Amino acid sequence: MTFYLCTTLLIELMMTAMIVHVFFYSGLKANQKSWFLLIFVSIMVCAMAEYTIHCGVYKPSWAIPLSVFTTIQFAVAPMLGAYFSGALGLSRAARCFGVIFLLHYVFEIVASPFGLVFYFTDEGFSHGKYFFIYEAFYMASLIYMNISMIIASNRFRQRDFGTIFMVLVILVAGVLPMTHYKLYVSYLAISICACLCYIYYNDLIQQDIQAQFAANQKKVNNMQVHIISGLANLIENRDTETGEHITRTSAYVKLLADCARKDGVYTDIINDHFIELLYTLAPLHDIGKIVVSDQILKKPGKLTPEEFDEMKKHSAVGGDVVRDVLNGIADEEYISFASDIAMYHHEKWDGNGYPNNLKGEDIPLSARIMAVADVFDALISKRCY
Repeated sequence: MTFYLCTTLLIELMMTAMIVHVFFYSGLKANQKSWFLLIFVSIMVCAMAEYTIHCGVYKPSWAIPLSVFTTIQFAVAPMLGAYFSGALGLSRAARCFGVIFLLHYVFEIVASPFGLVFYFTDEGFSHGKYFFIYEAFYMASLIYMNISMIIASNRFRQRDFGTIFMVLVILVAGVLPMTHYKLYVSYLAISICACLCYIYYNDLIQQDIQAQFAANQKKVNNMQVHIISGLANLIENRDTETGEHITRTSAYVKLLADCARKDGVYTDIINDHFIELLYTLAPLHDIGKIVVSDQILKKPGKLTPEEFDEMKKHSAVGGDVVRDVLNGIADEEYISFASDIAMYHHEKWDGNGYPNNLKGEDIPLSARIMAVADVFDALISKRCY
């Protein structure tokens, strides 16, 4: 009796905890919450009914209330398979199999007064002539529970058949003692499986969300790269003197950053993410030239001081242009990184650069690397100026 009492209390506490979690969990749709609540409440009712039958305390005067309680258990227990199916998002299958199990539900209610499935004598609970019908539906329900987990897992990108196999093993471990040793622990096994099923399904949802997020992020990244490439090509096509400047400087900045990291320089800043951003966003360093007139940009000779002042505006407005273009399609880190490159790649270590006369390490590292690559390419390329 003590064993069954402890087992039943454990089941009731577990199911109560799961019910509370379902109520406050926001990761499920309302209809799926209803299915899981139905599962947990049904297990609580069935476990309590089984305890009252097999607790070892019985009086003949209790026969009628116990018959009612047992009828509820025998009617509800085989429905668990359909409930699990609905909870796993298989609503149509749940309805179809629910109709079949509903027929058994009606059969249990009709058969109960006649003792066809079970009955109570002066000694206690006894199996009726058609008890095998309940057993068949009960086992079918448990098997369908596993089938539902397999079917549900096929709807997701990620799946874990190890968990499904674990559920099957636990169910078998709960049913065998009942059938061979009259040790009634099946609802303990079912309650554990219900918890695993709940966790498993939520894990599938979360993994699917993460996979979808990663796929969407990849699409966004590709879109960003195409936008950057298109803008860079637009600027380069206006400035006929620079040739493949954008392609070369992108390669240079990556090479410089890789070498700096290998030499132990700025290792607290230069990592794979930094290098990837630097390589991706380097083509935008001259995006500010979009505000420079073609007369100056395409001048075949040296610029006058006035024209050079006009040319210098491209770095001053470059950061703003980047923010206007990338706002809404990139996060702040991405935009700030690109803005720093566009605005500060003409600053100099001694403070004599432009547009803000920044000096030393006040100049963002990304812009310093870009400046080296930009000047180097200008020195080794044929320019009219």
